[in-house]
Amino acid sequence: MSLFDPEGNRLYLTAEERAAFMAAASRADRPVRTLCSVLHFTGCRISEALSLTPRRVDLSGRAVVFETLKKRRTGVFRSVPVPPSLLDSLDMVHGIREQQKRRQGLGDEEPLWPWHRSHAWRLVKAVMREAGIPDGPHATPKGLRHGYGVAAIISGVPLNMLSKWMGHATLEVTAIYANALGAEERSIAERMWKEAV
Repeated sequence: MSLFDPEGNRLYLTAEERAAFMAAASRADRPVRTLCSVLHFTGCRISEALSLTPRRVDLSGRAVVFETLKKRRTGVFRSVPVPPSLLDSLDMVHGIREQQKRRQGLGDEEPLWPWHRSHAWRLVKAVMREAGIPDGPHATPKGLRHGYGVAAIISGVPLNMLSKWMGHATLEVTAIYANALGAEERSIAERMWKEAV
């Protein structure tokens, strides 16, 4: 696994592209906005987001609980901390508190977004176009997931924590995010260039 394709094209969104994506998402219809926000703030796979139900939004724990869909078995869950603003948006748009009260003790419930994966993928791509993100292998929901991983590493999130949040089976998979050219690496390189002059 790599953050670059065989032609050397970047497969992740940069910090600037992620910010532009969120700005464009803020102008989208509310359900599209909440989907984009969940993808941005959790680094989840688009299929994991589409499986999200009101019961899996942990308002008191300030987290979203995903079933990790790439495991070989069902029933593997992970909790990802999210900002209060995302929880407020999910509650406002999807009525999380009300649905949780109404559905308490009941079985299955409907997902937050009633879309098929391909439709949701097209909606996210439309937001990326609106954000002015140039087309390429990075301008995808997977690129947004990779961008989350890179941003987490640059922010100092430990690999083991990031691995848990992203639902990776091993730390080796998560370690690819440490290979992205981040601010710290650039700063070290700049010091080296100054010494070479």
